[in-house]
Amino acid sequence: MEKEQIIKPAYSRTQLSTYFLKLGTWGFGGPVALVGYMHRDLVENKKWITDEEYKEGLALAQLAPGPLAAQLGIYVGFVHYGLIGATLAGLAFVLPSFVMVVLLGISYKLYSGLPGMQAVFYGVSASVIGIIAISAYKLTIKSISSLDLAAIKSKWLLWFFYLVGVVVTVITRREDILLFAGCGLIYMVVKSPPKWVKRQAAAPSVILMGLGFWNYEGKTLQEIGWFFLKAGAFVFGSGLAIVPFLHGGVVQEFGWLTEHEFLDAVAVAMITPGPIVITVAFIGYLVAGFPGACVAALATFLPCYIFTVALAPSFKKIARNTSIKAFVEGITAVIIGSLLAAVIIIAMRAIIDIPTALIAVCSMLALIFLKKIKEPYLIIVSAVIGLILKLWI
Repeated sequence: MEKEQIIKPAYSRTQLSTYFLKLGTWGFGGPVALVGYMHRDLVENKKWITDEEYKEGLALAQLAPGPLAAQLGIYVGFVHYGLIGATLAGLAFVLPSFVMVVLLGISYKLYSGLPGMQAVFYGVSASVIGIIAISAYKLTIKSISSLDLAAIKSKWLLWFFYLVGVVVTVITRREDILLFAGCGLIYMVVKSPPKWVKRQAAAPSVILMGLGFWNYEGKTLQEIGWFFLKAGAFVFGSGLAIVPFLHGGVVQEFGWLTEHEFLDAVAVAMITPGPIVITVAFIGYLVAGFPGACVAALATFLPCYIFTVALAPSFKKIARNTSIKAFVEGITAVIIGSLLAAVIIIAMRAIIDIPTALIAVCSMLALIFLKKIKEPYLIIVSAVIGLILKLWI
């Protein structure tokens, strides 16, 4: 037993931090690509962690709310270096894209009124609609079931929650946390009722000068912190799963951004490496400068960090709990339905003419038929098309 205690990891904390710093700087492609890079690099090539440890981390990341890739990175850091490793991996992974997004926020505030910038986002906003639509489809197939009749019949309740999410979100123009939690609880009771099912469940809670860099109000910062804390604590799935929740609060409830500004924020997340959820920092910067960006990012990533380090030590036992799995399945179904609804709502405002409709459709077709194409390339091409259409034609 003493020999097991002496075994040291095949890598240092510095190597761990360096790897995630590089992944956060060059890791394009969204959550699915990022978790794939981690398996290739850390399991197959470097052999820093075992395949079993990787799968446990991936399962925990899917089970808990928050951004998938960031949670897996935090778990990987935790495996051999505990709380310090989890903190180093999480910070190193998020920091590069946070810096890029804040710089883009400064540029956006400075130049968004210029014809060139407007032309760029004319094409980019339409392309984002196509990208999110395909992501919503992929999430639907992956998280609920395939579209064949037998699979739909076997998962009919999840499909019902999915449609409820679509209809309610389109009608109310916002996403309801109580609806999400309610669907999760219903599915848990139907699928795998726990012993304490009659007890009332309690929702988890976790608790430069110029250029608008330091412009903020105390009340606004508090609102930003509370809203993004809820976003990080209650949204399950990949990075794009948070889009409908953000849209409902940022555009509909608080009116911090216009519809087009929100689309631009999603586009910024698409063209930067690292977790897509980093769009929250861009939104925070537009609303309340650099303090807003810091508060939004911290509030969004803090819950997933706490969930991961709290659950990691005993996760093997928790992962076998069928009631918890059923609860997450129910929540995921209605959230993905809300994501599709968000695409519909945003598209009604972003698709303003035939060219934008064509850009959106072509983006979808490219992702379907050109398997190797990455979202950032589509964004860049769409920006060039927007410039040509608006400035030269």
